[in-house]
Amino acid sequence: MKTIAITGANGFVGTNLQRFFSALGYKIIPISRDILNNNEKLKETLNQTDIVINLAGANIINRWSESYKKLLYSSRIDTTSKIVNAINSVQNKPKLLISTSAVGIYDNKSTYDENGSFSNDFLSTLCQNWEKEALKAKNETTKVSIFRFGIVMGKNGGALQKMITPFKLGLGGVIGTGKQAFSYIHIIDLMNSYRFVIENEFEEIFNLTAPIPTTNQGLTLALGKTLKRPTILPVPEFVLKLIFSEGAKVLTDGQSAIPKKLLDLGFKFKFKTIEETIENLCK
Repeated sequence: MKTIAITGANGFVGTNLQRFFSALGYKIIPISRDILNNNEKLKETLNQTDIVINLAGANIINRWSESYKKLLYSSRIDTTSKIVNAINSVQNKPKLLISTSAVGIYDNKSTYDENGSFSNDFLSTLCQNWEKEALKAKNETTKVSIFRFGIVMGKNGGALQKMITPFKLGLGGVIGTGKQAFSYIHIIDLMNSYRFVIENEFEEIFNLTAPIPTTNQGLTLALGKTLKRPTILPVPEFVLKLIFSEGAKVLTDGQSAIPKKLLDLGFKFKFKTIEETIENLCK
């Protein structure tokens, strides 16, 4: 029986992965803050772990004050640094570290596979530093893969739960122009991606997005159609900037990414389009 240790285990993705891998017979060890902040406990945990999944990070969709930006940074980079240092100092090193990043690393000028060009804004710089930190765990024993998440779509949590209420009330609409890219992944495809990479021991940087990206307008139309509600009330960009300040960029300035490496390695997506994704999650 293999052991998986997970940081951020109580978040939306983490709780789903715990259930998923427990059902497959893996032993799961959630890495709590207590363990993270105690180097000896952390080393003891990782010394008996085959795979580490690093999901830790404060919620990106929030008002980005200067103090919150520091939290976004420390909750990702500092946490990852602790994991990396512990991996490098234990005798029985994990075979694989899968660390998280985001498609927000790219600029918004084109649709990109994993070799796309990066932006130079706060979110992209955060992702770049996060990835660099995780890759320091690479050694003769430990492989490192990076998962660049699109927006994770699932039931009972995540982005969809926040979006769906106004749509159910007939108050949904596009954000800003609606033309901004929207790269997403169904939670089932995300969990199967982890299984695929773990079982095959792949070492790569992967875009975790559905094969067919859409736009905010495409998402809005799919929600309206599935829920049989009008989608005529746009949310002006300036309103989001008032609420989220610079953090509004996450909603108004999307990236278009495709999962070329997963597809090239033979991974099969169950939900390739936004219509299939929304229909499955909202029925």
